[in-house]
Amino acid sequence: METSNDTGAARPPGRRRVVIGAVALAVVMASALTVTAWENRDGKPDTAGGATVRVATAVVTRGDLSNAQTLDGTLGYGRTTTVKGGKAGLITWLPTAGRTVRRGDPLYRVDDVPVPVFYGGTPLYRTLETEGTTGPDVRTVADNLRKLGYDIGAQPPVGTWITPRPATPDDSGNRPSTTPEAGPSPSTPTSPPLRAPVRVGRGDGVLTAGLVAAVKRWQTAAGMPPTGVLGVGDVSVQSGAVRVDGVQAQLADAADTPLMTVTSTVKSVTVEVDPSAAGSMRRGDRVTVSLPDGSTAQGTITAVGTAVRLGDASAGDGDGGQPRLTVGIALRDSAVVRGLNSAPVRVRFTSETRKGVLTVPVGALLALREGGYAVQLPGGRLVAVRTGMFSKGVVEISGDGIGAGTKVVTTS
Repeated sequence: METSNDTGAARPPGRRRVVIGAVALAVVMASALTVTAWENRDGKPDTAGGATVRVATAVVTRGDLSNAQTLDGTLGYGRTTTVKGGKAGLITWLPTAGRTVRRGDPLYRVDDVPVPVFYGGTPLYRTLETEGTTGPDVRTVADNLRKLGYDIGAQPPVGTWITPRPATPDDSGNRPSTTPEAGPSPSTPTSPPLRAPVRVGRGDGVLTAGLVAAVKRWQTAAGMPPTGVLGVGDVSVQSGAVRVDGVQAQLADAADTPLMTVTSTVKSVTVEVDPSAAGSMRRGDRVTVSLPDGSTAQGTITAVGTAVRLGDASAGDGDGGQPRLTVGIALRDSAVVRGLNSAPVRVRFTSETRKGVLTVPVGALLALREGGYAVQLPGGRLVAVRTGMFSKGVVEISGDGIGAGTKVVTTS
């Protein structure tokens, strides 16, 4: 009994029908191509009764294959941070845009008293005057004075119990030279405490007599009143050296308002990416940056943002209101951009590389109805293959009898 094919024509007896289709990949092919063929018992396709398709041959090649994308970026000094004064008074001096301010240097002056830069992660959030005061803000002061070359004395180790106590001026007007009482437990007898005993934790500093003395010496050298006391706004705590990006305040403005914007002193590249594309980007991945003069520089991803923002279509930034994540890139050699402060760049991201693999054009792949893929040799024989990475219109393959130089049929 004869059976009919999809068009109603009689199927030749003794042949097994196989439907083969070219792989349709949205990223590399605009449309799918379907070929109907009958396979003889010798493994060769017989296109009798099927469609005729224009084909060509391609050679299987061996080489490196990578998933890469190139995106627009911006060379600059990274994101800006607004500096707001922390205490009352009038601004009497401001830096110029482009100035670099390092540890111990004044960032601005209030009532003709300098406000120096300290490095750290915790700003001064209270007045530091009571010996025995413990916390990360004290650690900021201790670390910076030590880095500036001042002897601050020994700091109590982690786990020590400290009882803060008043430090009132003596008859000579100086602070008494006392040391916070320390002991293995808060039960150690002490004079009437100002506060309950506290335990020194990791990241804490303790305001000892030695640290207070160092503060006085530093204040004298910095042109500040040598009181040994530091209050909120007496120093500006930054993550490191800063570059003044722009100054908003003017002389005689109130000091407790936004004064200026600062950036890092190191040039870097930022790229706004679609959140779906950021999934393959990791800290430490290497990238290639194409500069406006046609040269390239190597970079490393230092940060992949987690806060999604919407691109401002009205600003003409090309995002069209689409969600974006910011990726930060450090240049391995900043000398290549010495003459540039800001510039548009192109960044090539490579998420995966396959070394020494066999590849063919995607059009050489045939999707078998029973699953999997095959390639067709010029003589008509089909060879099953396994696929790997797809990139830029080619695909990694492996299979029995397939090697570099093998010719295969591909769409044309």
